[in-house]
Amino acid sequence: MGAIWQSLLDFLVSTEIPEQLAEVDWRGLSSNPWFMVPLVAQLGWWVYKQAVNAIVFTLLGIGVWVFTGTEYASGLVIDGVVQIGKILPVAGVGLGAIMVIIYLVFMRE
Repeated sequence: MGAIWQSLLDFLVSTEIPEQLAEVDWRGLSSNPWFMVPLVAQLGWWVYKQAVNAIVFTLLGIGVWVFTGTEYASGLVIDGVVQIGKILPVAGVGLGAIMVIIYLVFMRE
């Protein structure tokens, strides 16, 4: 299992996706109609179809993605040392996201 995980991580690093995501111009993306029109159309379709799970999963994914890009989350590991004072809030965000997913998938009728 470790070899598979390592090969996936090596592939992710070789594609340079993390660097590309770090260089995204968010202001430009939010004002780009080629991005916003399909996003708003998809969200509007989900509202019309009352697909609450899809809307919540999308917003949750965007929210966690934005949180991981903040200075707070990026300062969790400094010089290879985990900052103990920042673990609890980051774990709380992750636990909250997992709780919402579990509720929507398994507990909601």
